[in-house]
Amino acid sequence: MKVIGLAGWSGAGKTTLLTRLIPHFNAQGLRVSVIKHAHHRFDVDVPGKDSWRHREAGAAEVLISSANRWALMHELRGAAEPRLPELLSKLSAVDLVVVEGFKREPHRKIEVHRAANGKPLLFPDDPGIAGIAADVAVDTRLPTVHLDDIPGAAALLLREAMPVEEAVAKSAALR
Repeated sequence: MKVIGLAGWSGAGKTTLLTRLIPHFNAQGLRVSVIKHAHHRFDVDVPGKDSWRHREAGAAEVLISSANRWALMHELRGAAEPRLPELLSKLSAVDLVVVEGFKREPHRKIEVHRAANGKPLLFPDDPGIAGIAADVAVDTRLPTVHLDDIPGAAALLLREAMPVEEAVAKSAALR
């Protein structure tokens, strides 16, 4: 199992790029999982439904299962937010895990940059940036690809992805 991140400012197109890459990877026979970091309160449950009521009542975890999917929600209830290595350990084995967010973790990342955002590039200051997907030419020695070049972006992600064990070890070294 390998891991690669997508990093960039809000509005750069990380989610859009990823939703275009996943079907491309699937067509190549690769199984892909995603870990997405949210900077705000979010909810995946519908208020009033049974699973929401269980969670609101104080359950530490609520697992919902059906013939189509299952989902596990874990309430932190004041505990520290888990770091990336702990979250990676909760995933089933796949070929590639794409991490959206977790900019401060030391795994390799592809920066997603959109010029219209008016934001600076992250790569000069983040040693984890291994390549750039942008809608403009970027003056760098890092490998670059245009945001609309899905085969090229997919190849870049696969080439720069690192074994999960290596990402976990790098993160542990930061503690």
